Amino acid sequence: MTNINLPDPVAADLLARHALLRGLPPLAAAEVAAYLVGDAVPLRAEAGQTLFGEGDVARHYLLVGQGQAEVMRYGFNGDERVFRVFEAGTLMAHAAMFMPHGRYPMQARARTAFQGWRLCRRRLHEACRQWPDLALALLAGLSKNLYDQVNKVDWMTSSSAPERLANYLMGLRERQGDVVTLPLNQRQLAAHLGIRAETLSRLLNDWQTQGHVSGKRREWVLHAPAYLEKLATTAKRPF
Repeated sequence: MTNINLPDPVAADLLARHALLRGLPPLAAAEVAAYLVGDAVPLRAEAGQTLFGEGDVARHYLLVGQGQAEVMRYGFNGDERVFRVFEAGTLMAHAAMFMPHGRYPMQARARTAFQGWRLCRRRLHEACRQWPDLALALLAGLSKNLYDQVNKVDWMTSSSAPERLANYLMGLRERQGDVVTLPLNQRQLAAHLGIRAETLSRLLNDWQTQGHVSGKRREWVLHAPAYLEKLATTAKRPF
C-alpha cells in the first residue's frame, strides 16, 4: 500500500457532493469540504490489502475515490463477516472519529484496486465546532444508522431465511435492476444474513428450480420480483 499524489480539489469536489454536506448551502458545503481535505493523504491499495485494522488507533477516516472497500470482522470460528461495502464517493469510519475509546471497531480492506484519501480526525472535530450544521448532519446520519440497526436486529430475530434473502435481493434490485451482482461471496452473504451457508445454497437452488431466479456464484437474474417482494414485505416499516 502506497501513498500517491492526487490533487486535493478532486477530493474536495467529491466530498462536497456527499450526503453529509448535501444539506448545507452550496458555498458552505464547498468551504467545509475544502477544510476537511486540507491535509488529506492520498491513498492507493491493491485488492485484499488492509486499510486499517480492528483495534488500531483511529486517527483518520477514509474518502473512497475509486474502487471498493469493505469493513469486516472474523468470527470465533474464523469465518469472515462483512458488514458493509463502500463505493466511490462514500466515507468510511467517520463514526469511529467520535468513539470514546478512539479505536477502529472493525477491519477495513480493499475489495478491488482502491484509490482514496485519509482525512484527519482532528479537522472533523474542529469543523463540527465551526459549522454546527455539519454536526447536526452527522448526528442525523448516525441516528439513522442506529435506527436501521435496531430494525435489522428486530428483523433478524423474527424473520425466516427465505424472507431475509428475498429482502436482500430486493435491496440489490433497487440499485442494479433485475440482473444483480452480489457484493459478497455466498459464505460471506450467509453470515451477513445470519443463516448457514448450506441453507443459502439450498434456497438459491430451490428458487432456481422454481424459476424465480437464475444464475451462479455472484451473478443472478431475478425473474420473479413480485414473489420476492411479497416475501420481503415484513421487512418494510411505515417510517
